[in-house]
Amino acid sequence: MVDASPSKVTTEILGGRYRLGDVIGRGGMASVYSARDENLGREVALKLFAPQSADADELKRQQAEIELLATLNHPSLVTLFDAGTDTRVPDEPRPFLTMELVDGQDLRSRIRHSPVPFDELAVIGAGLADALAYVHSLGIIHRDIKPANVLLVQVRPGEPLRPKLTDFGIARIVDGTRLTATGTMVGTAAYLSPEQARGADMGPASDIYSLGLVLLECIKGSVEYPGSAVESAVARLHRAPVVPDGVPAEWAQLIRAMTALDPLDRPAAADLEVALRQALVSPDSLPGLLAEERTRVLPAPPARPPLSAAAAGVTAPVNPPDALSHPAQDTAQDTAQDTAQEPAQTAASGAGTPGRRAVTPRAASRRERRTGVLSRTAAGFLRSRRRTKAAVILVLVALLAAVGAAFLLAAPKPPAVVPYPAVTGNLGEHLKQLQKSVEP
Repeated sequence: MVDASPSKVTTEILGGRYRLGDVIGRGGMASVYSARDENLGREVALKLFAPQSADADELKRQQAEIELLATLNHPSLVTLFDAGTDTRVPDEPRPFLTMELVDGQDLRSRIRHSPVPFDELAVIGAGLADALAYVHSLGIIHRDIKPANVLLVQVRPGEPLRPKLTDFGIARIVDGTRLTATGTMVGTAAYLSPEQARGADMGPASDIYSLGLVLLECIKGSVEYPGSAVESAVARLHRAPVVPDGVPAEWAQLIRAMTALDPLDRPAAADLEVALRQALVSPDSLPGLLAEERTRVLPAPPARPPLSAAAAGVTAPVNPPDALSHPAQDTAQDTAQDTAQEPAQTAASGAGTPGRRAVTPRAASRRERRTGVLSRTAAGFLRSRRRTKAAVILVLVALLAAVGAAFLLAAPKPPAVVPYPAVTGNLGEHLKQLQKSVEP
């Protein structure tokens, strides 16, 4: 454990540059100290992990936190400055991180003081949603959103406290290798998502659920799912979070959407940030409407093989040559013959269904022939319409050609011979000969 280390850990300079101060936080895997960077002359927060163990999962988790924090840069995330290993005790090497020192309290202490008003809650919620939208866009989920991991800092005097999200110690890359044993429940029990409690696969929606419980705790002033780890984890699988009656409808709707049992029903962090930003400018500090639920794509039904003509019960029509000569006459004769023969044939077969007439093969053949006749008649009508359209188009083209010719004929023609002024003498004779030589 951290407290088992020699006392000189806090009195000597760590890593050749960091002088440790008081403990400002302590967890199961590490303690956080205030420290002074002797090289740069600034105050920092130094997270000193417990002495290294032989547990490979623990080593991977510590290394993963260092790599993750080194890539993140956002105003609502705690900034990482440096990382290393404390080797002052040869038998107890201890990794450490140095981060910006946030001068303020965490959200857990703030809730213990009093419930958070809605105007202050809008600032906290919008900042955390913006930070989650950033890390989710990088394929990272936090997996441990809770009030103790939210630090509150005052950027300017008189302004509301702004949040900074910290402790990515159990964060993981989406779809990456798990850093914990299979079936192990990682995170704080009171803020786990339902899928997290079941040990199922998680995504960005898991952080949204945990943030919804944090916002609800800010309103109520108490944890929604208290009790032991098992009791708290199981309770959320059997009942939804209870929003107090006095909460405005917009806030209640927002929290219920964030804590929906189905991860697909929860809003994305970017949509949540937009809704909470609306509360910052609203006179009553009410969030805006969430984006509409995304359309779910259902799997397509399996394709059916095409049916053959025989399997579909379709018989090709039989059209004898004489059916094309007098279609109307043949249709009338066939109808009369079918009407006269159907009663006798029905009585002879004795297999008809009550209330329906039996269709004999001959009657079916005639009906098929009539269908073919009507089809050919319709086809002939369509062909005649096409020919009529073609004739109309030709007539219009001829009219346009005639109009164009009329305009050309009506245009004034230039004189065939250009008149010259009268010239006498030899020059005049030469001009006349020249004009005659060029005439067509």
